[in-house]
Amino acid sequence: MAGADGVEKLEDVIVRSAEQVAGQIRAAKEAISTVIFGQDRVIENTLVTILSGGHALLIGVPGLAKTKLVETLGITLGLDAKRIQFTPDLMPSDILGAEVLDESSTGKRSFRFISGPVFAQLLMADEINRASPRTQSALLQAMQEQHITVAGARHDLPKPFHVLATQNPLEQEGTYPLPEAQLDRFLMEIDVDYPDRDAERRILFETTGAEETLAKASMDAETLIAAQRLVRRLPVGDSVVEAILSLVRSARPGPEGGEAGKLIAWGPGPRASQSLMLAVRARALLDGRLAPSIDDVLDLAEPVLKHRMALTFSARAEGRTIPDVIRQLKTRIG
Repeated sequence: MAGADGVEKLEDVIVRSAEQVAGQIRAAKEAISTVIFGQDRVIENTLVTILSGGHALLIGVPGLAKTKLVETLGITLGLDAKRIQFTPDLMPSDILGAEVLDESSTGKRSFRFISGPVFAQLLMADEINRASPRTQSALLQAMQEQHITVAGARHDLPKPFHVLATQNPLEQEGTYPLPEAQLDRFLMEIDVDYPDRDAERRILFETTGAEETLAKASMDAETLIAAQRLVRRLPVGDSVVEAILSLVRSARPGPEGGEAGKLIAWGPGPRASQSLMLAVRARALLDGRLAPSIDDVLDLAEPVLKHRMALTFSARAEGRTIPDVIRQLKTRIG
């Protein structure tokens, strides 16, 4: 009986924590929406990524408020935010930092590490595909292991640590496509589309007047870390787990994908399953629910999977796209 009482008390704690955190997250979402218009889905998926403890790749043409979104997120969530403009001449030390030789008043020399902009809680990697592969890879260890190594010495990054990278899908001249290993580090690939007519009308009035709407802090770093811990404690039903497994496994070449499996050259690994599991929990918490549903799996499947897949040459020749294939796979579940 004591064990049962302990379980009941633990469940009560999770429920109370979830209700409190969900209210804070919704307040943050509303605060962001007062500055960023017409991008509700982008805001939601970005918050889901951060609640999951992951990184996001924002794909969109210039002028869709991608940079503004990251800046607003930093203010609203109470995080230390920094921005790096990626260019072809950017070096790894420009991101990570470097060791410099210091000389004391007594003449003694020693090396001192000067930290780079990667030492931030929210890092915006603007136009990440414009930097060379050597510089892009400098972020790999930071994104995956939450620390970097310079001159053999380990330097831990602040917590929480999130990378929101942007990429222009149109202008590809002089760019270096991200390798699959780095793409897999992003929990989601989020498409930033054009706003609808009403949202663009609001943008015209709100951003060209004498007064500019400023974001307000709704959370802080400690609250966000507590929310990320809570996401990992939310229960997940067997049907949702099976839906995640079926969807991710069917997105790989082979018989599990049926007809769609013949169109896939390579597919997502287990990290995609982990990402989807965390994302559906975070989305449930964002909506004020205590457990995710299969609808969450279906809604988040495309942003979690599409940058982890490639189609065969024959599929591309037939005009098939990865989103089309993912939609075909989703019909087998829901």
